Amino acid sequence: MKDTQKAKKVKDLVKKDADLSDDDKGKIVTERGTGRKKIPGHIVINEKKNPEAKWYVVHTTSGHEARIAETLRQRVETMGLEEKIFEILIPTQDRIIIRQGKKANIKEKIFPGYMLIKMLLNDPTWLAVRTTPGITGFVGAGKNPTPLSLNEVQNIQKFVSSPAKRFKTRFSIGEAVKITDGPFSDFLGTIDYIDEEKGKVKILVSIFGRETPVELDLLQIAKV
Repeated sequence: MKDTQKAKKVKDLVKKDADLSDDDKGKIVTERGTGRKKIPGHIVINEKKNPEAKWYVVHTTSGHEARIAETLRQRVETMGLEEKIFEILIPTQDRIIIRQGKKANIKEKIFPGYMLIKMLLNDPTWLAVRTTPGITGFVGAGKNPTPLSLNEVQNIQKFVSSPAKRFKTRFSIGEAVKITDGPFSDFLGTIDYIDEEKGKVKILVSIFGRETPVELDLLQIAKV
């Protein structure tokens, strides 16, 4: 009965994390091959505070971090290690990309190919993590990986929780583009400056034989 209750608690915690809105949590990670399934990038297995638990970094197959995290969560539950492995984190940050002329919000992985795990390190937990499909090893020497320092953990958490949304653009400085909206619509120009924080771009446009800088929104230009 105790094991059943423990397993139910783990499921409830994961469901609780998965049910949070993007504004509250901001950790839903989408990957190819997962269909419509939403996998939380921050999985809380056990909320209990244990001062002995440390954050460790593991190498994973790049592009499959969320699925690997979910597999590890299931293994922790099956192997009864909920009191030893507490959290799994895939650090992400809000980005805005321009897709087919529209803004789209995405969660960009800060460290592709890596995953953070809060755990008590011993032989059973090391083996459970290390043998999870998709995890290729701990960052550190052999069976004695080096945990992250408190300062490193705080810096990562601060970066992840940053509310600022940043644009991710496929344009580059010096690239020729076409203006698609506004008073200079259909003009051709060259990108002189890109402000990813604000989603703005400065284009050099030839007007009356002179190059004139024009500031536009990223939505107002397209590749030639």
